[in-house]
Amino acid sequence: MKIETFQLERTQSLWEHTVEFNLTETGIHPFELSELLSGEELDRLLHTRLGYGHTNGSPELRRAIAALYPDAEMEHVLVTNGSAEANFLAMWSLVEPGDEVVLMLPNYMQIWGLVRAFGARVRPFHLLEERQWHFDPEALRAAVTPRTKVIAVCNPNNPTGAVLTRAEMAELMRLAEEAGAWLYADEVYRGAELAGEETPTLWGSYERTAVCGGLSKAYALPGLRIGWLVGPKDFIERAWSYHDYTTIAPGVLSDRVASRVLQPEVRAKFLERNRAILRENLGFLEKWVARPNSGFHFVPPRAGGLAFLRYDFPVNSTRLCTQLRERNSVFLIPGDCFGLDGYVRVGIGAEPSYFAEGLERVAEFCSGVAPPQDTKK
Repeated sequence: MKIETFQLERTQSLWEHTVEFNLTETGIHPFELSELLSGEELDRLLHTRLGYGHTNGSPELRRAIAALYPDAEMEHVLVTNGSAEANFLAMWSLVEPGDEVVLMLPNYMQIWGLVRAFGARVRPFHLLEERQWHFDPEALRAAVTPRTKVIAVCNPNNPTGAVLTRAEMAELMRLAEEAGAWLYADEVYRGAELAGEETPTLWGSYERTAVCGGLSKAYALPGLRIGWLVGPKDFIERAWSYHDYTTIAPGVLSDRVASRVLQPEVRAKFLERNRAILRENLGFLEKWVARPNSGFHFVPPRAGGLAFLRYDFPVNSTRLCTQLRERNSVFLIPGDCFGLDGYVRVGIGAEPSYFAEGLERVAEFCSGVAPPQDTKK
């Protein structure tokens, strides 16, 4: 099997720790361990034996995750090392050579690369800026064929922050059922809604539905490396058998901390802290973009730690971001990583003072690039 370079992750890995202002972070300013656990809880953690835990996640953690999904039980849950492993196991266990996967774009491009490496064909359908980053139902219907094995979405979306409407969700379910395909949803940003109302999960929408989640994004805990799959029991059993060939088990310390974080009262407190950071930074970004001749435009995200900005400058997005990094020590992700030149992705989950100072560096750089083109519509 040959696998193509995952350009988005490779770009981040190369440069995110080399700049003064990393505005590519896809999550929210992370918690310290001392903020998660009381002194007594920390002391118990210090006396944890570092053996293997449950390879599919402890019963405590799987019950806590199941409680986030209507009518789910812990047997519907597989705990993974991050949501990236959850995506990998799902595609590896579902997709065979010659299959077709209908994939929402733009998107976190992991599934794009995996499906192609597994010998299947990607048939994209697109979120459109002129539709406020929603899709054309006719285009979706045209992408689904009798060979469709999986319809895969990212909701809330990375990088646009768009959220599917209930009508769009219903159409996805209808088409998946009509084709006999799996409906797979990356829901890792569920819980990071700017307005506070939690995004409905696609879990339970129809019998061949699976979703992934995790603690890295909405929960601001990427260092725990806890993700999960939720799906039908036979799907989870199959994915677990594939998990035996990858990382085998989540870390026992991470499992214990995650079980604490997902207790209802703790979860609610942490998510509200994170949403407050997102709201403050989004407000600043909206004012920053609204400045005369800023050269940037965007549809504000409804959820998640990201904003996807279109710019007017007559320069390729990779070149723009490279020069910004080299000259002003600010890192943004170019739209090229999503197949959309003319855009940049900005993380809005950083500490507000850091975020504001980083944006001022961007403005300083852009003032010397070129006069913005007139792209008014």
